[in-house]
Amino acid sequence: MDMRTPFAKVTGKGSAKEGTTHFWQQRLTALANVPLTLFAVWLVTQLAGANRAEMVLMLANPVVSVLLVLTLFSFAWHMKLGMQVVIEDYVPAEGTKIVLIIANNFFAAVIAGFSIISVLKLTFGG
Repeated sequence: MDMRTPFAKVTGKGSAKEGTTHFWQQRLTALANVPLTLFAVWLVTQLAGANRAEMVLMLANPVVSVLLVLTLFSFAWHMKLGMQVVIEDYVPAEGTKIVLIIANNFFAAVIAGFSIISVLKLTFGG
């Protein structure tokens, strides 16, 4: 017996009002990470043994730098979503859970921020 209203059935949201959104974000970032990972592997193989000047030259290509920034953002977002699920599922204390989710959000933002700024500095010759 389903106790949900017709509106709740149509929107696909449970009592937390965000489960479906989180689920789809995780699936979409995973899907995006497939070609982005292939790009990252290609980039690493191209830059293996390269010096800094060759790396800056490779990153001067706007396609390469944009794809690398997208890769870093997508990886960080996917990491954040995955860790959030682990925290929500396995941390029993509500206060600890909230602190860990906040810390997870900040950690993912810092990792993405530093990574993307590093790529941009190399891209623009900094």
